[in-house]
Amino acid sequence: MKKSHLENCGNWFLDRFPLTKLWNDHMAQYYAPKNFNFWYFFGSLALLVLVNQLVTGILLTMNYKPDAGLAFDSVEYIMREVPWGWLVRYMHSTGASAFFLVVYLHMFRGLIYGSFKQPRELIWIFGMLLFVALMAEAFMGYLLPWGQMSYWGAQVIISLFSAIPVIGDDLSLWVRGDYVISDATLNRFFAFHVISIPLILIMLVFLHIVALHEVGSNNPDGIEIKASKDPWGHPVDGIPFHPYYTVKDIVGVAVFIFFFATVLFYMPEMGGYFLEHANFIPADPLATPEHIAPVWYFTPFYAILRAIPDKFAGVIAMGGAIVVLFLLPWLDRSPVKSIRYRGGIYKKAILMFVISFLGLGYLGMQAPTPAATIMARIFTAMYFGFFLLMPIYTRWEKTKPVPKQLTDQPTIEDRIPGWKATFCEMVKEVPVEKDGVTVMRKRLDTSGIINVLIRTAKNLKASLD
Repeated sequence: MKKSHLENCGNWFLDRFPLTKLWNDHMAQYYAPKNFNFWYFFGSLALLVLVNQLVTGILLTMNYKPDAGLAFDSVEYIMREVPWGWLVRYMHSTGASAFFLVVYLHMFRGLIYGSFKQPRELIWIFGMLLFVALMAEAFMGYLLPWGQMSYWGAQVIISLFSAIPVIGDDLSLWVRGDYVISDATLNRFFAFHVISIPLILIMLVFLHIVALHEVGSNNPDGIEIKASKDPWGHPVDGIPFHPYYTVKDIVGVAVFIFFFATVLFYMPEMGGYFLEHANFIPADPLATPEHIAPVWYFTPFYAILRAIPDKFAGVIAMGGAIVVLFLLPWLDRSPVKSIRYRGGIYKKAILMFVISFLGLGYLGMQAPTPAATIMARIFTAMYFGFFLLMPIYTRWEKTKPVPKQLTDQPTIEDRIPGWKATFCEMVKEVPVEKDGVTVMRKRLDTSGIINVLIRTAKNLKASLD
């Protein structure tokens, strides 16, 4: 049978470019553990949000003016005059917060399931470099609207470089490109935000995925599925990433887009957390805002900075809060990976870490007060204690035996009967007289609710033990 010209062209391309091999190695014949849960949605969602940021960023640059006298007005022009410009701008600004939310949850999954432990140290390092590059990208982009909070936030952050001994003043001058935040600062931040850092992000994403597929994905049990293979050389506890997890990720994407669209169309400013109210006022070097605070995803580290009375020590502590994350693969001495088989010490420690991180995030948004400073110092000690004491408590704790193969965890369908029984326990039927007729109506049962709460608390304590 004679081949068509289209098929011949396809064969010509495939003979010169390994597209089929790439597809098989990283999708169709890449075996992933069969027990992924919802925590594993956030890696693919991070890639989705990155694409959103790149596409919307390119569209915004078509009408944005990186000029101190025109930047704010160009953003207003995009919002009011460019067809669908408001949607593109809000997709980009909301996408920035969504990006950090997804990345923080992705990192937390690594903490609870030990995705940073051997042999995945390099994956974690690339991921942390991605996190740092993302913070730099967000900071550079934060100045571009040239609003009041953008201007003064950049002024505060750049001034921190001056606290570094010997080179501080020269480094601050180089970052600004001038002695104050000016048009030169805006232009170089625009260049970094649009060209330099996106290229670094794309390169790091590529390295992150290649390193992941070289050693294989972790799983909620922390078991290496490559240790048990069938006669064909495939992991017994693995399934091809495509089509099983590509389809599953589509479900996660659909749920994410639902929440993303809800924020996008109904509350894009999120009460001033995603877009500060002061940023709708043009930058004024002569009028300092009453309270200067960064966007919510920087506030935990900003609170650590403010908790230290000495400026240079605060900068060191803020930088150390990020550097210590790089050391995590070597700080954790536990013989098991997953939190399912760790002892109660680690579970309590990670609970305290979450409380400290959320507490620091909240305090970083508030105006500094003596009481808030004391709380910030306590949370800072808890934050660093989680990491610096890890070599001790992870070695001491008693772990549970890890099964040789993946365990079957209950699905949502399996849990529904239990949820129904719990709901029935919290309500009771009482007679109600209506129009001379007695009918039975369901009402909340206080004693039933108390029993459920007590049982839940006992189960939580048992899981922590």
